[in-house]
Amino acid sequence: MTDEIPTSTKFPSRSRRGVLLGLTASQLTVTVITGGILLATLMTKGIVGAVELTPLWALAAAIVVIRYHGRSAADWAPIAIRYWLRRTKGQLIWLARPSTRPRRTGLLHLPGTAASLRAVSSPDGNIGAIHDPKTGTLTAVTRVSSRAFALLDPATQANNVQGWGRTLAALSRSGHVARIQVLERTVPDSGDSLQRYWAEHGRPDAHVAGPIYQDLLAAAGPAAAPHEAYIAIALDLKAARRLINQAGGGLSGAFAVLAQTTSSLDQSARGAGLVPGGWLTAEQIAATIRTAYDPKALAGLTRWSDSGHPQTGTAAAGPVVLVEAPTRLRTDTAHHAVFWVEQWPRTETHFGFLHQVMFTAGVRRTLSLTYDPQTLEAALRDVQRQKATIVADAAERARKGQVESEADGQEYADAKVRERQLIAGHSDVDLTGLIVVSADTAEELHSVTASIETAAVNAGIDLRLLELQQAEAFTTGALPLARTL
Repeated sequence: MTDEIPTSTKFPSRSRRGVLLGLTASQLTVTVITGGILLATLMTKGIVGAVELTPLWALAAAIVVIRYHGRSAADWAPIAIRYWLRRTKGQLIWLARPSTRPRRTGLLHLPGTAASLRAVSSPDGNIGAIHDPKTGTLTAVTRVSSRAFALLDPATQANNVQGWGRTLAALSRSGHVARIQVLERTVPDSGDSLQRYWAEHGRPDAHVAGPIYQDLLAAAGPAAAPHEAYIAIALDLKAARRLINQAGGGLSGAFAVLAQTTSSLDQSARGAGLVPGGWLTAEQIAATIRTAYDPKALAGLTRWSDSGHPQTGTAAAGPVVLVEAPTRLRTDTAHHAVFWVEQWPRTETHFGFLHQVMFTAGVRRTLSLTYDPQTLEAALRDVQRQKATIVADAAERARKGQVESEADGQEYADAKVRERQLIAGHSDVDLTGLIVVSADTAEELHSVTASIETAAVNAGIDLRLLELQQAEAFTTGALPLARTL
């Protein structure tokens, strides 16, 4: 008798609890500041002075209580202030400025907080990586491929999913991986790769069939939308300092440690049904970034590449122009909108539940999944805090005679399952999902956005448009840099 093969999965419910008393950090900050002001007023001017400041107390209460799109006004305040400051300083429009001055070697010239990112190469020049001096990470990127998941039998699907889980667990337990990002995107195709294959293997002189194939390639090539998949691994240079020093220190030592991590991923990824296509060079990473900002540049970069893989100089990786609006973003040759996966399916679902989102007809999009490994101690503390908060809230409702919340019961059950998994030795990761929808025009973007939202509803996930932070969200969700918002 064999064990039944699981063909579905279940995501834990997303906790909406705050830091203390159900309040988020922003709400708690406003409450503490307001309480301090009230106490100082009572001590200096008494009750009369406190009554005179009633409008202030009402405003503070409104900031804490009033919600917009699932967030309180206190939570929106930091986002809105940063957006207003960028607008005041003219930073919502980013333009590449040609200069004759010497440029810093490897600098990618990206907008926003990614301005300091630099592309570097290993001593042998075979592997490229992105160095982020602010967060202290070194990120390598590999291109992967696989068989169509929907066409696999249930047993193979389950084995691939379990294999990917083991891969994540191995990387998370290493202790020196800051983040893992899986990025899958559709790109416009000029048909150049098809033309290359036809030129090498085709028979244009074949009677009848030759001219027909020529016409099909001319018509189908530009309309095709190939899928590309990448995995990016960010090495935490601070956490891996001991290993880096043992490998000789400096950038060469960091690349030696990174090479061990990438080799481990190559081996374990095959157990998940993935076929690694080689780790990208600095020029190939730059081309991947460039084509996210300027999709129409892909044809030219591929055509002039001897290897058939697009590549470009690191100085040309960034956009020429970027214009940010509250809910949209425009770059060189495309318009974009970035969505956050606020809630994964609430019920048990099939492994391939994202299929209709990823293969929505006529939609050009990028799906980014970022895994942030948590240490065992931090994860257990988080579980204990979550359980204590749930129990305290239930006791408070019971004291007031209120009805027990079924949502709290489900959240408590999820917390216990998570705790058992941690005790059993499983790794814990924070998963962030972003979907970037792109189109050639603003009108087309409006149409494809509606299509992707409908597909998300059918897939059982809740999407939320990231307002007032589209530029940073695009950098996180559309570029293989293994960054977080």
